[in-house]
Parts: sequence; structure tokens; C-alpha cells
Amino acid sequence: MTYTLLRGNFVIRYADLPRQGPEPDGDTVKFLPDSPALVETLPRRSGHPPKINRRGVSVRLEAIDALETHFEETHQQLAGANAARDELLRLLGFTNVRYWEDLPNKVQSADQDSVRGHVLTNGVDANGRLIGFAYAGDHPGADGAPVFLDPALVDASVNGTLLAGGLVYPAFYATLPAELRTHLAEVSQAARRKAAGIWPGSTADPNGAATVTGLADAESLVTWPKLFRRVVPYLAAGFTDFDGFDAWLRADPVNRDDEVFLLTKLERGNLHDVIKGTGRQIQLTVWPEEFVIAPDPAPPGTTVKPPLVATGDLLIVAALPDPAGADRGQETVTLLNLTAAAVDLEGWALSDAAGGRKPLTGRIDAGAALRVTLDGGLRLDNGGDTIVLADPKGTSIDQVTYQADRVRAGRTIAFGR
Repeated sequence: MTYTLLRGNFVIRYADLPRQGPEPDGDTVKFLPDSPALVETLPRRSGHPPKINRRGVSVRLEAIDALETHFEETHQQLAGANAARDELLRLLGFTNVRYWEDLPNKVQSADQDSVRGHVLTNGVDANGRLIGFAYAGDHPGADGAPVFLDPALVDASVNGTLLAGGLVYPAFYATLPAELRTHLAEVSQAARRKAAGIWPGSTADPNGAATVTGLADAESLVTWPKLFRRVVPYLAAGFTDFDGFDAWLRADPVNRDDEVFLLTKLERGNLHDVIKGTGRQIQLTVWPEEFVIAPDPAPPGTTVKPPLVATGDLLIVAALPDPAGADRGQETVTLLNLTAAAVDLEGWALSDAAGGRKPLTGRIDAGAALRVTLDGGLRLDNGGDTIVLADPKGTSIDQVTYQADRVRAGRTIAFGR
């Protein structure tokens, strides 16, 4: 998928306000773009404008979730949280970073208050932060230029490096293209198999529930950070066990019970579908790379850019490249609409690596799947191919790739959703 290149400086300390500067952590860092006006042009999936001023804008690293160094006057296990933060800053080029004793999340001194770097971004989140991939140093491209982000380029990012090192959990939102999501899921799974970074201490996950008797337990554990960010306000509300956790989540579908898409079931759901709480035990029942989180919905009356459908809203979930018998006119590609509304496919198209193209028409209902039969304009390669779904403006909404070893006569390929 194409991302927007923003050149600038990563900033961790304000020389004129040393005790009021940024608070970098393992997945968020301040960035001062060379061309601030470019930030205003970015997509706003949740309808919120970027929170940018003369000192910059926060960048929330896409696809990862680090243990919390600070959250509502609390934190997660600090050894793991600080390790992710320190490695993020090292990868960006900061050295000898020290923090105030009485303000442990603010930088007291460093060899550099800021360093050159760049961000590849595809939008602004509900908190006004850039969502993107972070890199040290300058990019050769022009500021604001489109850059095609493939798995190799993702691996070179700070995000990919932290995930590969097992220093962060995966957290995949619908803004992340499917090809990159599949790749990063494999990266995270490899780190977990190697017991790298935080993984040996991970709990409240499919390997077993965690016992939480109070906030002190939650602070000491290594758990998926989004789960921690739900547990903290739940305990603060006075609950002493998790028997009411499911109902508490469901009571607020925007701020607590995030909408998710379960990749293993091809079903829409909510956070309560992947969390089990009973007594004093809490558990994420599936690994976090096995579901996609929907961005926060836009408040009524706000302007959403781009409108209606964006990357990840429609997925290519299956393909039949080698039908039994003659291929021509029998090959199919199956699409799935994740949105809550029907999508008009007039002007949309499927294409492949060879340049073939299949214009689409009709519509696909909310939450429904549509099987598209191909014709001579687009023929899938039995030796392996890449399929791209593009909207009427030519924006890539989803992309999948299959290899020759997955092609069997008469068998449909499912794309690990």
C-alpha cells in the first residue's frame, strides 16, 4: 500500500522547557515535521484532526503495542515497558538518555534533544496522533511523496524491529493493509516461539489466565496493553473481581468494547468476544494477531477523510486460481465487507501482478461476502500471483499474494484472515 512520506525530527526534550517535554514510550514518540501542512491533508478515519503545534505531533507506531510506562497514573511491568522505550530511542539514534528522578517519563538529558528521521503514515487516529512506521535518518524521497510500503520496508522500521525482538505485542487495526498484517503476524509469532523479549513473562493470554487481585498485580504483570487499559478503569470503578467485566465492556461499545474482526472465524465481533473474566482471573482467549481492531467511529457530524471505505474495510479473503477443468471464466476471488453499510462497487477493480484487470459492479452488503467470477481481462497465475483490490480513485484497499505451492486444482485458497 502507498503511505505518505513525512520528513522531520524526532524530539524527546525541549531545551527551553526541560521538565515539560515529551514522554516517549515504547510505541509513541514526538515528531516535528519539516512540512506541518502535510499533516493536515492526511486521512482521518475517526474524524479527529491532528493534534499538532509548533513543537510537533505525536506518532503512534502502527501494528505494535508496548507495555505502558504511564497510563492514568499507573503503569505495567516497568522492566518490559522501559526496555521497549529505550530500544525505540536507540533505534532512532538517541544516546545517553536520562530521566528525571521525580518525573521518570520525562527526559532530563541526552546527547541529542532531537534527531533526523522520517515517518511513513496513512492517517490520523482518534487521539490526533499520526499512525505510521518510524525510521531513523532522512529518506531520499520528497516530503509528502507516496511510498509503497512492502514487508521488507516494514522490517526495516522501528515498529518491525521492536516486534521482531519480542519487545512489544502486536495490535493490528483495520488501517493496516492485509499483506503487511499477515507478514507482521508471522514476525510476532516467530518472536514468541523464540521466547524473545517480553514473551517468556506474558500472561493473561491463550496459554493461561492471570490472577489479578488488585492494581498492584496488574502493574506487575506482562499482559496485552489494551487489556491492561481496560482492567485499570474497571478496578478504579470499585470492582473486586471480573465476574462483571463482560457486562462492563458491553456497556460502552466505543471506549471499552472495541469492534473487532476475528480472522480465524471470518466473523465480526467485539473485544468481549476475545476476553474471558471470571472471579479474579482474566484472559485474552486468542492471540492479538488473530483479530483486527476497528478504529474508533467518528462522532456524529464530523468530517471523515477519506469518506466511507478505506484500506482494510473490504478484504480479499479467498481465491480459486485453478478451477477443476478449464480455467477461463471459472476463476473466482471472494471479497468480504467489514463495514456496517453496503458498499457500491461501481468503479472498483481487481488486478494482478501481470496487469490484468477486472472491473467490478453491483454492491456488497454490510458484513457480507461476494464471490467474483473472473473473465479474460484478469486471469490468475497458477504459478503464484498478487491480487489487488482498488477503489474508484485507484487507492489500494487490500492486497494478497499466493505462491505456487498453494495452488491445487479445484481448491480455493483462503488468505489467513
